[in-house]
Amino acid sequence: MMIGYARTSTLEQKASLEAQSESLKAMGCDRLYEEQISSVAPREALKAALSYARDGDTLVVTKLDRLARSVRHLGQIVEDLEKKGVGLRVLDLGLDTSNATGKLMLNVLGSVAQFEREMMLERQLEGIAKAKALGKYKGRKPKAQLQADQIRTLVAQGLSKRAVAEELDLSERSVYRVLANA
Repeated sequence: MMIGYARTSTLEQKASLEAQSESLKAMGCDRLYEEQISSVAPREALKAALSYARDGDTLVVTKLDRLARSVRHLGQIVEDLEKKGVGLRVLDLGLDTSNATGKLMLNVLGSVAQFEREMMLERQLEGIAKAKALGKYKGRKPKAQLQADQIRTLVAQGLSKRAVAEELDLSERSVYRVLANA
């Protein structure tokens, strides 16, 4: 059985999710798992797909980055699939782990993808540093500091710090930080 898994990071990427789903259906996936969630968040559809897969099945994804967040994570997924006798197919790479060459290529391409991601993050940090030096990057507005008076008032009225955080849509840590700075 071929099991498809499609993922986008945000809800705004609906067209991408639909395109992935269509590609997976066209490949003949009998069962399809979809989700719109960041790769670092708990991915329940991926867990369900991995749990459903049985010996002789193949997990199919359109792109490697839709499946794993790092080489280590990819290795863990592949190892779990191998233990169950489940293959992995990555459509855009023409990759199939049912043979030794496919497994080698998966590891090489996974390493390249992680390198590319790290380089992108490095460039992003350089860009932010440059913008800060030019006075063009201010960061986000300090939401909690702007509500400092409200925080102190609510705490003085007897509300717990957790209740204040929920009331003002802040993290509890931000409430503590504002009170410590007072």
